Amino acid sequence: MQLPDKVKIVEVGPRDGLQNESQAVSVDTKVQLIDQLARAGLQAIEVSSFVNPTRVPQLADAEEVFARIERRAGVCYSALVPNVTGLARALSSRVDEIAVFTAASETFCQRNIQCSIAESLARFEPVVRGARDVNLPVRAYISCVAGCPYEGPIEPGVVADLTTALLEMGAREVSLGDTIGVGTPGSIQALLDAVLTVADASRLAVHFHDTRGQALANILIALGSGISVVDSSVAGLGGCPYAKGATGNVATEDVVYMLDGMGIQTGVDLAALIEVGNFISNALGRDNASRVGRAGLPRRAEWTEH
Repeated sequence: MQLPDKVKIVEVGPRDGLQNESQAVSVDTKVQLIDQLARAGLQAIEVSSFVNPTRVPQLADAEEVFARIERRAGVCYSALVPNVTGLARALSSRVDEIAVFTAASETFCQRNIQCSIAESLARFEPVVRGARDVNLPVRAYISCVAGCPYEGPIEPGVVADLTTALLEMGAREVSLGDTIGVGTPGSIQALLDAVLTVADASRLAVHFHDTRGQALANILIALGSGISVVDSSVAGLGGCPYAKGATGNVATEDVVYMLDGMGIQTGVDLAALIEVGNFISNALGRDNASRVGRAGLPRRAEWTEH
């Protein structure tokens, strides 16, 4: 298996990880989280979302968070943008990149963003066009690529067609999301075989939830298929309100630990990252969902014990 020498980690914890928290998370905590992630070496951080505040109250403070973060050179600070109103807010906040979001399931799309897949693409067109007019990069998410909580398995060809549409619209990259964590190495390989017939691996990213413990194995399949961009969430934060039982994103600490052990560069200081995971877990009053975060880095004695 040919693996990349370097992998780009897209840290989605501040947005995808926190958006479904029932308890209010303060601006101070969000800013500290983002600044600590950047200092730990994360070079792509999804900060927030410019959605209607009534839809996602947890992210109603997007402007204030963007205004207060410490902008570090070389770090891309991005945000989810659902429509032209959100784009205007994002531009005022000087985001480095925007992301748009659809699903490979009609039912999930209706439950999540109250429109059909075709309607979601039509909504994105003016957003993408407006971003490109000011040379702002656009990323696109497709959720439920492996399965839907309402419709069951998703045909890989559906995902391939959506990927084509988003790239032709002007997205620079499409992130393939296993929202309910139902994918296995076999089904993910079949998915990628289909998508890679219409898109180069350099235009793709993967976004796996670890609901059934398959995320790291699925990431390895993606790496072996030439994909070198992985979405993850510090401390395994996240979930989905429209997918009952779906747990958080794969933990950034676990991904970095695996890649470090394989000699694949990420630019992330794992020890510092573990501290960030502990910080946000303590702030939320919960256990760290990252296995590496809970166990810590191996001590020398652990390498020699039998």
